[in-house]
Amino acid sequence: MVFSSLTFLYAYLPIVLFIYYISPLQCRNLVLFIVSLIFYGWSNPLYICIMLFSIVMNYMFGHWIKTYQNKAKTLLILCIICNLSILFFFKYYTFVNNTLQSSGIYILPAVSIALPIGISFYTFQAMSYPIDLYTNTITPQKSLINFGTYVTMFPQLIAGPIVRYKDIASQLTQRKYTLDRFSYGIQRFVIGLSKKVMLANTCGEIYESIETLHFSETSVCTSWIGILCYTFQIYFDFSGYSDMAIGLGEMFGFHFLENFNYPYISKSITEFWRRWHISLSSWFKDYVYIPLGGNRKGYKRQCLNLFVVWLLCGLWHGASWNFVLWGAFYGIVLWIEKIFLSKILAKIPKVFAHIYTMIVVMLAWVLFSHTDISQAIHSISMLFGNCPAFYNAVTFYYIRNNAFLFMICFIACTPVAKTKWNVFKKLHWIYPVVLMILMILSTAFIINGTYNPFLYFRF
Repeated sequence: MVFSSLTFLYAYLPIVLFIYYISPLQCRNLVLFIVSLIFYGWSNPLYICIMLFSIVMNYMFGHWIKTYQNKAKTLLILCIICNLSILFFFKYYTFVNNTLQSSGIYILPAVSIALPIGISFYTFQAMSYPIDLYTNTITPQKSLINFGTYVTMFPQLIAGPIVRYKDIASQLTQRKYTLDRFSYGIQRFVIGLSKKVMLANTCGEIYESIETLHFSETSVCTSWIGILCYTFQIYFDFSGYSDMAIGLGEMFGFHFLENFNYPYISKSITEFWRRWHISLSSWFKDYVYIPLGGNRKGYKRQCLNLFVVWLLCGLWHGASWNFVLWGAFYGIVLWIEKIFLSKILAKIPKVFAHIYTMIVVMLAWVLFSHTDISQAIHSISMLFGNCPAFYNAVTFYYIRNNAFLFMICFIACTPVAKTKWNVFKKLHWIYPVVLMILMILSTAFIINGTYNPFLYFRF
C-alpha cells in the first residue's frame, strides 16, 4: 500500500485514526503495531514474518547486551552480522551470484528472491537499538510491543526517514495529543501528497517520455530537460514521502526529525549531503564513519573511511553496479572538495558554486537512474554533445508544454515556497481552503493518472 492511493487516503487512514483515538492510551502502541503490520503486509503477508523476526532478534540481542556486559561486544558483532546477513540474502544475494556467474564462477545456487519493501530502512532502524544500548546512549526497552511499534510504525516504515530509537524512546511511553499537532500533521501530509502526485509523478512521466525518444529525435537540450525532470522527480518523490511521514507521525502523536532541508540550493556537494536524506547520512556518519576512526586517525585513514562510507551508501540504495559507481562518484567528489575545492567554492560567486553543485548532482542522478551502466554512460555523453542536434523541435515542444510546471518546481525546491506558504497560514480563512484545493487536486491526479511509483520503496 502506498500513501498516494485512494485505498490509503479514504479507507485505511480514516479507519486507523478512528480506531487509534477511541482506544485507551495504554493500548495505542499495540493498535499502531497491529495496523502497521497490516499496512506492511498488504501486498505480501509473508513480508511480515521477516519483519517480526528482525524485531524479536534485535530486541533479544539488546536484552543480552545489557545482561551480559562481559560479552557485550561479541553479542553486538553477532547481532550486526545477523542483521546484515538477512539484508544480504534478500537484497544482495542475486546481485553477488549474477556477478560471480558473469565471471565464470558458479559456486552459489540460483534462487529467486523477492525483495521485501523497505528492508534497508527498517533493518538500519532496528539495528540502531542494540548499537545504542552497547554505547550506553539509551536505556533498554522493557516492552516488546513498544519496540515493535518503533520498528513497524507505518508512517516511516518503508521509505523513511530512518528514525533512531533514541530519538523516539520517550515518545513511545509518553506523547502529547493536541489539535494543533494534528492540524499541523494534516498540513504536512497534504503538502507532501501534492509534491508527490502533482510534481514528482508529472516530472517522472516527462522523463520517461524523453528516455524513450528515438535517437534521431534527441538533442543536447532535450537530454538536459530529461535529467532535470528526473532531478525534480526524485526530490519531490522522496521529500514528499518524508513530509507525509512526518505529518502522519504528528497525527499519531510522534515527532520525527526533518529529512530534507532544500538540498538543491546547496553551494557544494558537502553541503548537499547535509541537506539531502539527512537521516541516512547521519546514520552512516554515527554508525560507520566515526567508529572507523572518522578524521581522527590521519589523512589517509580519513580518505579510506570516506570511500568505505560512500561505497556502502551506494550499495544501500540498490544491489547493482550503477549504485556502487554512484557512491564511488560522490566519494571522489567529496574527497576533492575536502582537499582543495571547498576553499575555492567559498571564494567564487555563489551562483557559480551553485551551478557546479547542481551539474554534479544531475550527473550523479544519471548514474542513479540507469541500472545499465553502458546506458548511463551513453546518456551522459548525450548531455555533452553526442546527439544529432543541440536543440530541435522536440526541445521546444517540452519547454512550451511544461514551462509552468518547471517554474513551480524551481520555486518549490527553495525556501521561497515555505515563505509564500506562511503567508497563506496568516490568512486564516484562506489557509484551509488552499489545503482543501490541494487535496482535491491530488485526488484528481491519482484518479486520472496511471504513473504513480515511489522511487525509494525499492530501497
